[in-house]
Amino acid sequence: MPTDTKQPQAANPATKRILLALGVVVVVLAVFFVFKPIISPGTPKGGDPSNDIAALKAVKTYDYVGGEHTTDAVTYTETPPAGGPHDPTWDDCGVYTTQPRNENVVHDLEHGTVWVTYRPGLDQAGISQLETALGTVKSEKTILSPYPGLPAPVVVTVWNAQLELTGPDDPRLPTFLGFYGDGHTAPEAAVASCKGGAHIMASPDHP
Repeated sequence: MPTDTKQPQAANPATKRILLALGVVVVVLAVFFVFKPIISPGTPKGGDPSNDIAALKAVKTYDYVGGEHTTDAVTYTETPPAGGPHDPTWDDCGVYTTQPRNENVVHDLEHGTVWVTYRPGLDQAGISQLETALGTVKSEKTILSPYPGLPAPVVVTVWNAQLELTGPDDPRLPTFLGFYGDGHTAPEAAVASCKGGAHIMASPDHP
């Protein structure tokens, strides 16, 4: 017996236009979200610097954003600084025997570096103890330096977080390094290092 074969109905012209318009919108949105960070990048910002660790309740946290470069001298609120505008050139990671320039080390902090500072006059045993502690930071992004005028014998700083310590043997130091040493508070920790930087020291030539 002959059977009826139903031919598919052509889509309504109005429906075609709607589907085409929706397709165009989807493509435009996809292009926007892919290229917006390249064409107009937002202000880089690190992760949350707060913590709920009892031993770190004295940590001071801040809300600095990254990407603010300047070749001018900067007056920082914290001693040593914990973020803010900074020089386009960062200092090399490592151990310093004199104070590096603030504006350059702040750039290191933006890269996820841990900066441990101590009052001048600390004996070699204390300095070695701090070096050993910093050796536990897996990224190896660390700077150790003396720093005149510190509010405490030792201060450990990362981008947007800082803790004043009683000395090299303060048991809170390894706790701080264990929590903040991964650089998660820094805007550029995942893409930048402190290696290969300059050695720009604090001086009358670099105020």
